[in-house]
Amino acid sequence: MKRKIAIAALFFVLPLQAQTEKLSDLAGMAGCWERSDKANGLLITEQWMKPAGTSILGIGRTVKNGTTTGFEYMRIEQTQDGIVFISKPKENPEETVFKLTRSTPSEFVFENAAHDFPQRVMYKIEGVKLTGRIEGKINGKEKAIDFPMTRAKCE
Repeated sequence: MKRKIAIAALFFVLPLQAQTEKLSDLAGMAGCWERSDKANGLLITEQWMKPAGTSILGIGRTVKNGTTTGFEYMRIEQTQDGIVFISKPKENPEETVFKLTRSTPSEFVFENAAHDFPQRVMYKIEGVKLTGRIEGKINGKEKAIDFPMTRAKCE
């Protein structure tokens, strides 16, 4: 009986472990991505450099009705403890580090349970589409925000 429980437990634990071990596994994120909602005057863009050395550098910008309303400096780094996503949005004086907790060849989940919001940052690549997602709890309630983008020409 104990053996069956141990084997069953493996099915729950193994998917939570990160499969991505090299920065090059995230190379599909490289390039320019955007979401344009002309009806609402909204343009969201992200640009990611290709992996080099121990990092991938990225920047994001939100423009609403011709005015920059938000920006974020981002990087993904290979550290001794694994791969991390580091975020520094306009509103935060400090960087926030999220550790890669699970992945597939096209989806990457980074987590920081101690952060206020979000506690998870996710990226999913599907051909010419990249969806960023942030999620976690605010005042005890689950919240998630998706950022669907399409590959764009880098200008």
